[in-house]
Amino acid sequence: MLTKSFNLLIKSSIKPFKKTIIVDSDKSMSIRSFLIGAISHNISSAKNVLESEDVKSTIDCLKKLGVKIKKQRKNDYQIFGKGLGSLNIKKNAELNFGNSGTLARLLIGILSTTPNIEIKMKGDQSLNKRSMKNLIELMSQFGAFFTPKNKFTFPLKLISSEIPIGTNYEAGVSAQLKSAVIFAGLNSFGETNISETMKSRDHTENILLKNTQSIKVKNNKIKHIKILGKKFLNPINMNIPGDPSSAAFFTALTIMNKNSFLKIKNVGLNPTRIGFYRLLKKQGAKINFSNVKRENNEFRGNIIIKNSKIKPIKASKEYYVNSTDEYPILFVIAALTKGISIFKGIEDLANKESNRILEMQKILKQIGIKSISSKKNFKIFGKGMMDASNKKILVPNIGDHRICMSSFVLACLTGAKVRIKNFETVYTSSPSFLKIMKTLGAKFEIQK
Repeated sequence: MLTKSFNLLIKSSIKPFKKTIIVDSDKSMSIRSFLIGAISHNISSAKNVLESEDVKSTIDCLKKLGVKIKKQRKNDYQIFGKGLGSLNIKKNAELNFGNSGTLARLLIGILSTTPNIEIKMKGDQSLNKRSMKNLIELMSQFGAFFTPKNKFTFPLKLISSEIPIGTNYEAGVSAQLKSAVIFAGLNSFGETNISETMKSRDHTENILLKNTQSIKVKNNKIKHIKILGKKFLNPINMNIPGDPSSAAFFTALTIMNKNSFLKIKNVGLNPTRIGFYRLLKKQGAKINFSNVKRENNEFRGNIIIKNSKIKPIKASKEYYVNSTDEYPILFVIAALTKGISIFKGIEDLANKESNRILEMQKILKQIGIKSISSKKNFKIFGKGMMDASNKKILVPNIGDHRICMSSFVLACLTGAKVRIKNFETVYTSSPSFLKIMKTLGAKFEIQK
């Protein structure tokens, strides 16, 4: 399903730039809009949707489950909702989640409590390596079965619960697991109660909030989410902002690139998604938000960034939950900032599209950056901005879009000759990445 495979070669550093850009739409919100539209009643609309590989996988899976989805024009869709518990598919049919862990976890949440579901499930090479153990254990509480028993990676078979009963769940750092429980609870008998001390991204709750008959949220020191099962869901009308995770890579490039300035328009500024920006501002980065407004229970606005001198990064575990996807690019910033940067509480990075700690460690080592990692923490001995034009970096095919994007930024800042295999994986989340990099003045060569 992925775009044709290609490698990328970057051989020179980037010059100063002063630009205004628009980044790709938010992937998390795009996927959730389709899923929630499918289980709601009547016709939902999703505008400015990200048209990436992961979102195409979402649309394909929903169509297989009997959902009519109509493309109105580029990036605008209508979703003809079937209502809770109404998705259906032929017994032993197969769903392919592609590279998307978000789609896999959230759709399994929906299907675990949908009657008469018996399906085979798989992903691409990268997703098939990722553990689904926590998800399987959670969905088993609702009465769903997974086979083979004691196997926690795709391919798997799911048999949905015949009489799903609500459960209690203490959420951790994973917004995907929290969302899966919310979705499973929506079609279960009784109540599902979720408590959350570390507040992970909350797009699922925000999109559902108008359904006061189905979901109630109390935001105290401990956040409480109450799901009342088997209720009617109203249609949604979403207008998706730009993705703050995609914007982070261009932000990093601007902060570290001498005499550079960047304005990124209409980016999602949900408080649970801007840990990256808060962390860098704390270290002295010149980042400002402007024209901030609220739409669909979500904040959005412009991000204005100037080249800055920053201190070494000290990231406590609290930052991880709000900036998970941005850690590979934070490692690049740390490597090019003089002094020791420390990242705590990041053990979950080992179960992303790749082991992101290990892979970034290998990449940084190739230009002489020393680092030490333990299970939960990572220490980088930053050298400051450097000319690495005499160094070569090879990034193998590990199917991880964030590692590919981070390596590209590293090449632009240091002049290292970087060859990135299977760069097409970036299209799972950021199909405009290369086009934007070109407008900022990056030079690269595509090798088929």
